[in-house]
Amino acid sequence: MTHAPAPLRHPYLDHPAPIPFAHRGGAADGLENTAAAFRRAADAGYRYFETDVHATADGKLVAFHDATLDRVTDGRGRIAELAWKELRGVRVGGGEPLPLFEELVEEFPDARWNIDVKAESALLPLVNLIARARLWDRVCVGSFSESRVARAHRLAGPRLATSYGVRGVMGLRLRSWAIPAALRAGAVAAQVPERQGGIPVVDRRFVRAAHERGLQVHVWTVNEPERMEALLDLGVDGIMTDRIDILRTVLDRRGAWA
Repeated sequence: MTHAPAPLRHPYLDHPAPIPFAHRGGAADGLENTAAAFRRAADAGYRYFETDVHATADGKLVAFHDATLDRVTDGRGRIAELAWKELRGVRVGGGEPLPLFEELVEEFPDARWNIDVKAESALLPLVNLIARARLWDRVCVGSFSESRVARAHRLAGPRLATSYGVRGVMGLRLRSWAIPAALRAGAVAAQVPERQGGIPVVDRRFVRAAHERGLQVHVWTVNEPERMEALLDLGVDGIMTDRIDILRTVLDRRGAWA
């Protein structure tokens, strides 16, 4: 048994549920958040891409997950302390350049982006880019920090789709147990892990509570087909995965690939 999907609250979500998200473009091969990864996802039929943004010392928005370069590149140091000219030569996985988020938006004009704002310094440059390029229907902004996404929503207004941060997700989890909790108005989705610290986050109660509030539920990062199947059976509205091949196979098998 599945619950009825949440009603459409924003044009960003205008896609037959469930939404398949290519997490960091499909990070299974280590080339996460690179133009090459997103090209591969687009070639596989994906239209929704998940990425992260940091701001450089001179205010450029880089699509990159970590605060430092060390884990996945041949460079070293904190992105916030380096100018873009110092990052141009850095390579992910030994071969792929770091992309500017603005360049990705231009290269993939039909894509929709789920953007995790990893640092406060990236928030205003991102909102300015969204307004300048008129990306209102193509982006959803999220963060672990509820206050950060709340500020994004205040800056941009209802044209901007946002998801809950940790505090919002906790409030929704409490609401699902019939425990009173305050929730920020204006969010369109709860984007959550399946479990947190061994405690289940996504179950039938959580999905029902989200849908009753008009929120979609997007779950990250799910790479095993049996877990994808179980979550889809619960009625979740989107899945973020590193294994874009596996998720497409699962959705194809269910007749749910759009």
